[in-house]
Amino acid sequence: MQTRNFKRAYVWQLPVRLFHWMNALAITVLIITGFIIADPPVIMDHHEANDAYWFGIVRFTHFVAAYAFLIMILMRFYWAFVGNKYARWAAYWPFSNKAIKNIMHVMKVDVLLLNDKNKELRDISVGHNTVAALAYIAFFVLFLVMIFTGFGLYASMSASWFPQLFTWVVPMLGGDFTARMVHHFAMWPIILIAIIHIYLVFYHEWLEGRGEVSSMFSGYKFVRTERVISSDKEEKE
Repeated sequence: MQTRNFKRAYVWQLPVRLFHWMNALAITVLIITGFIIADPPVIMDHHEANDAYWFGIVRFTHFVAAYAFLIMILMRFYWAFVGNKYARWAAYWPFSNKAIKNIMHVMKVDVLLLNDKNKELRDISVGHNTVAALAYIAFFVLFLVMIFTGFGLYASMSASWFPQLFTWVVPMLGGDFTARMVHHFAMWPIILIAIIHIYLVFYHEWLEGRGEVSSMFSGYKFVRTERVISSDKEEKE
């Protein structure tokens, strides 16, 4: 039986872990409240007048979560310049030849559940694999769409200076209805990518036992020693 030499590597810094969980919480709250705002449940309409402000509470919660989400995105954007090598923008660049081959490997093994004995492709990542990097790029683009359309819609009902910076968004999209549709439909790929992300995290946790789940609490993953050494060499080159 062949054994491997694994090293406990500090991958996810504390700010990255905080951004991850705060974003997860904010996105969950935004999705739930967004669904209620888009289609209020009939059962919640049968209240006395003095108890009927529930919808205002839902909208207020949505707006608070939106501001919290925006702050987390801005902080994560900043950390992509000052964080460790696993948090920086370079870690999300998925267009090298080796990275493209890794995409095919992940699709073959993780999605289609086929065998692939190519160890070079299997062990390419210490932090995010290439598919995860692509997912985060897609997330970032979708997040920008949600932020601009969301605050664009909010601008007409807020006297605050910040939402007023987005007053141009709704006219550019052709009106309130189109902006709401863009805001709504951009939510669905976010939900889909989040589901796939959760599935792949637990899949790798079960298949590889490298601490994928616990790493987002502790920051540490178990990585083949030679892969950590190779990653350090790549950073110095």
